[in-house]
Amino acid sequence: MTAPPVIVWFRQDLRLADQAALAAAAAEGPVIPFYVLDDETPGKWRIGGAQRWWLYHSLQALDASLGRHRSRLILRSGKAAEVVAAVAKEVGATRVHAIRHYEPWWREAEDALGKAVDLCLHDGNQLAPPGAVRTGSGGIFKIFTPFWRALQEHMPPPAPAEVPSLSAPSRWPKSERLEEWALLPEKPDWAEAFDTEWTPGEAGAAERLEDFVAEVARYKARRDLPAEEGTSRLSPHLHFGEISPATVWHRLSRAKGAEFLRELAWRDFAQNELLILPELGEANAREAFDRFPWRSGKAAASDLRAWQQGRTGYPIVDAGMRQLWATGWMHNRVRMIAASFLIKHLLIDWRDGAAWFWDTLVDADWGNNSLNWQWVAGSGFDSNPFGRIMAPLSQSEKFDAGDYIRAWVPELGEVDDAAIHDPHGVGAAPEGYPEPLIGHKEARARALSAVAKIKSAR
Repeated sequence: MTAPPVIVWFRQDLRLADQAALAAAAAEGPVIPFYVLDDETPGKWRIGGAQRWWLYHSLQALDASLGRHRSRLILRSGKAAEVVAAVAKEVGATRVHAIRHYEPWWREAEDALGKAVDLCLHDGNQLAPPGAVRTGSGGIFKIFTPFWRALQEHMPPPAPAEVPSLSAPSRWPKSERLEEWALLPEKPDWAEAFDTEWTPGEAGAAERLEDFVAEVARYKARRDLPAEEGTSRLSPHLHFGEISPATVWHRLSRAKGAEFLRELAWRDFAQNELLILPELGEANAREAFDRFPWRSGKAAASDLRAWQQGRTGYPIVDAGMRQLWATGWMHNRVRMIAASFLIKHLLIDWRDGAAWFWDTLVDADWGNNSLNWQWVAGSGFDSNPFGRIMAPLSQSEKFDAGDYIRAWVPELGEVDDAAIHDPHGVGAAPEGYPEPLIGHKEARARALSAVAKIKSAR
């Protein structure tokens, strides 16, 4: 008698190797790999434009990989819990396997699906299951450094598992066509340069990891230099689960990449923060910031647009925002500078910046994106005090961003090293490059005055 099929519900775990849900399903019977494009359950947090570009190519790559194992990827769109339950009933599947997710909408979907089918959830998208690393009193860590120390006691993670042997069901359910989902931009094609920057999919993730292994010895020295290729660029691959954190950990441990392993742990920390505050992308972790006097109105909206377009008059900020638009990614040091500028120089709510990053980053991750914005704003559980205000001009010079600025702000391409960080300040700004939206000293004084108001309102 033929065993009933088993469904694997893919989400941000688009890989075959070290995929616990796929391995468990393959051990039970014929496997139906299944992906649902769900724009309903996340509500306003449905994946943004840059992520949709990545998703198209990642699903394409996953289907091709499954084809090499005599399988295929079934696509449907709609409310995930309802769609998965309906297909399970349609094909007579007795069980659904999935990797556990911690975004509030996915937890809601898992709860709903678990009431309709036998849903088996597995860990595998973190180094250690969220909630497994606890404080001495049994709580969830709110500060990264003690979390990192405690996490190391649970390391290394289990060795990555190989791709399991897959068997096909006797009958495949109908699948929608990927092209029908209109995930790729057309008019205009703002993602035209993405193809030269990225190779989505499991093979692309493996290649990116090996490229980084070759350079990891110089990571500590180069990671903060925007003009250097010093970072891993693994973030979108990790976000979409095209490679497991365990795979990265073990490979870099052999390559003596200990400095990067600490950075990898921030992803785990962000997921643990979601256990405390699932609404981390919308709600201040520190309630005092609920009273913060963010700017609003036409002037603030105009400044927000200038920031989004990379026309603030601060070269390092403008370079980062233009890199983001062109490639779907921004250097991490520049992300902090650009975020700090929006929050502290322009006094614009961090949530407006987080929403823009959500739409424009290929690696936009609910936990990481939210944690990082709240860290910069000073509103997070673990955060940089608001009074520590990054000076974009000196940050640019400190981290030798001249060539980075010339690459992304072409109107400054002929400005020399002595003037590139602050062309207006030394009278070297070419015609057409915008004046600074606000002076640094003025912005600093305004920001400190604003944060003083929430302290005095206690």
